Amino acid sequence: MGGQNRVRIIGIDPGLAALGWGVVELDGARFVYKGHGCISTKAGSDTGERLAHIRDSLKAVLDEFLPSETAMEALFFSRNVTSALGVAEVRGIIRLLCRDNGLLLHEYTPNDVKKAATGSARSGKEEVQNFIRIVLGLDFVPKPDHAADALAVAICHCQNRSFKSKSVEPKGFGGL
Repeated sequence: MGGQNRVRIIGIDPGLAALGWGVVELDGARFVYKGHGCISTKAGSDTGERLAHIRDSLKAVLDEFLPSETAMEALFFSRNVTSALGVAEVRGIIRLLCRDNGLLLHEYTPNDVKKAATGSARSGKEEVQNFIRIVLGLDFVPKPDHAADALAVAICHCQNRSFKSKSVEPKGFGGL
């Protein structure tokens, strides 16, 4: 198939301690694995330093893989407010990077991702990881879990691209 039918998507599983990323190319109807990884920061370190490390590392990933679209797991509010606040700050960094790189940002809930992978929002992590392995033709399950989750988010977006719902425009701030 020609290159014009290809779209490269980076999936992101946001986190302050560990941000997973996974890059998938959609070639017609075929998924092509491009790479995955995890950006880790040390608990107890200065939050500003942690956020800067995430920003710089994710920018390097964007520069290396040159995705045309971005998909991120939506914030799932937990009982741990401190943890949720850190993830929210990381999501802000991701939004700015997408804007600065002219990338649309699409968000999917964890249930959206599980449903896209296995047909059921009640699927376990192992089922989703096995789906990723099969769909991408890998002879291994991507590790760590955050990176596998990011690949699942990218695949979910590939399957939902035509709807373009829940997207955030990369340029401008309305009437501001």
